[in-house]
Amino acid sequence: MKNMNTDKTGGRHTIKASEFKAKCLKLMDEVANTGEGLIVSKNGKPVVRIVPYRNKPTSLFGIDKHKIRILGDIIEPLDVEWEAVS
Repeated sequence: MKNMNTDKTGGRHTIKASEFKAKCLKLMDEVANTGEGLIVSKNGKPVVRIVPYRNKPTSLFGIDKHKIRILGDIIEPLDVEWEAVS
Protein backbone atom coordinates (compact mmCIF):
# COMPACT_ATOMS: atom_id res chain seq x y z
CA MET A 1 0.00 0.00 0.00
CA LYS A 2 1.69 3.11 -1.20
CA ASN A 3 1.41 6.73 -0.06
CA MET A 4 0.27 5.83 3.41
CA ASN A 5 1.81 6.72 6.74
CA THR A 6 2.83 4.10 9.26
CA ASP A 7 1.11 4.29 12.63
CA LYS A 8 3.56 4.60 15.54
CA THR A 9 1.67 2.16 17.75
CA GLY A 10 1.37 -0.93 15.62
CA GLY A 11 3.05 -0.45 12.28
CA ARG A 12 -0.34 -0.33 10.59
CA HIS A 13 -0.89 1.81 7.55
CA THR A 14 -2.88 5.02 7.97
CA ILE A 15 -4.63 6.94 5.23
CA LYS A 16 -6.65 10.16 5.21
CA ALA A 17 -10.42 9.82 4.80
CA SER A 18 -10.41 11.92 1.62
CA GLU A 19 -7.83 9.63 0.01
CA PHE A 20 -9.69 6.53 1.19
CA LYS A 21 -12.89 7.88 -0.37
CA ALA A 22 -11.17 8.35 -3.72
CA LYS A 23 -9.50 4.90 -3.71
CA CYS A 24 -11.95 2.87 -1.62
CA LEU A 25 -12.45 -0.15 -3.90
CA LYS A 26 -8.76 -0.51 -4.71
CA LEU A 27 -7.80 -0.25 -1.03
CA MET A 28 -10.43 -2.82 -0.05
CA ASP A 29 -8.94 -5.25 -2.59
CA GLU A 30 -5.43 -4.63 -1.21
CA VAL A 31 -6.55 -5.27 2.36
CA ALA A 32 -8.26 -8.50 1.29
CA ASN A 33 -5.23 -9.69 -0.70
CA THR A 34 -2.46 -8.75 1.75
CA GLY A 35 -4.35 -9.45 4.98
CA GLU A 36 -2.98 -6.19 6.45
CA GLY A 37 -5.37 -3.79 8.13
CA LEU A 38 -5.76 -0.14 7.24
CA ILE A 39 -6.57 2.80 9.53
CA VAL A 40 -8.59 5.68 8.10
CA SER A 41 -8.04 9.04 9.79
CA LYS A 42 -10.04 12.24 9.77
CA ASN A 43 -8.41 15.52 10.84
CA GLY A 44 -5.32 13.55 11.88
CA LYS A 45 -7.20 11.27 14.29
CA PRO A 46 -7.93 7.58 13.65
CA VAL A 47 -11.61 6.98 12.93
CA VAL A 48 -12.00 3.43 11.61
CA ARG A 49 -9.90 0.37 10.95
CA ILE A 50 -10.44 -1.67 7.80
CA VAL A 51 -9.51 -5.33 8.26
CA PRO A 52 -9.96 -8.37 6.02
CA TYR A 53 -13.11 -10.39 6.58
CA ARG A 54 -12.58 -13.80 8.18
CA ASN A 55 -15.24 -16.50 8.39
CA LYS A 56 -15.95 -17.60 11.93
CA PRO A 57 -15.89 -21.35 12.53
CA THR A 58 -19.32 -22.94 12.87
CA SER A 59 -18.08 -25.14 15.73
CA LEU A 60 -15.67 -24.60 18.59
CA PHE A 61 -14.30 -28.12 18.08
CA GLY A 62 -10.72 -27.82 16.82
CA ILE A 63 -10.61 -24.03 17.09
CA ASP A 64 -7.27 -24.15 18.96
CA LYS A 65 -5.67 -26.82 16.80
CA HIS A 66 -1.92 -26.18 16.52
CA LYS A 67 -2.10 -23.60 19.33
CA ILE A 68 -2.06 -25.93 22.35
CA ARG A 69 0.66 -28.47 23.13
CA ILE A 70 0.49 -31.25 25.69
CA LEU A 71 3.75 -31.60 27.58
CA GLY A 72 4.27 -34.85 29.43
CA ASP A 73 1.88 -37.67 30.23
CA ILE A 74 -1.66 -36.49 30.96
CA ILE A 75 -3.03 -39.97 31.74
CA GLU A 76 -0.73 -41.25 34.50
CA PRO A 77 -1.57 -40.07 38.03
CA LEU A 78 0.73 -37.66 39.79
CA ASP A 79 2.97 -38.87 42.60
CA VAL A 80 1.44 -36.31 44.96
CA GLU A 81 -0.67 -37.16 47.99
CA TRP A 82 -3.71 -35.01 48.58
CA GLU A 83 -5.33 -34.20 51.87
CA ALA A 84 -9.06 -33.75 51.97
CA VAL A 85 -10.49 -31.24 54.39
CA SER A 86 -13.80 -32.24 55.87
